[in-house]
Amino acid sequence: MPKVTLHKGGAVFEDEVADNSNLVVRAGIRKFPYPNLAYRCGMGKCATCSSRILSGAEHLPPPNWKEKKMLGERLEDGYRLICQLWITHDLELAQDE
Repeated sequence: MPKVTLHKGGAVFEDEVADNSNLVVRAGIRKFPYPNLAYRCGMGKCATCSSRILSGAEHLPPPNWKEKKMLGERLEDGYRLICQLWITHDLELAQDE
């Protein structure tokens, strides 16, 4: 089971998630990383869930067209839309305030 570490507001939240989990879906049904993950639409249209990947990016698929459209140059800084990712390996991420 992948371990997810979320950095937000100076705090660190950690837990294991089932393989092939989507963190926004999990938060929507009130499982970790709820209530700490910021998200809104879950469809790649608002970028509320944008997060900087601190480690584990090498296991993620390339950014899709929604991420390219919403994040633009922020992709180069390691940002991804969490709603567009299915987690299969350990992941460490940070959300800005």
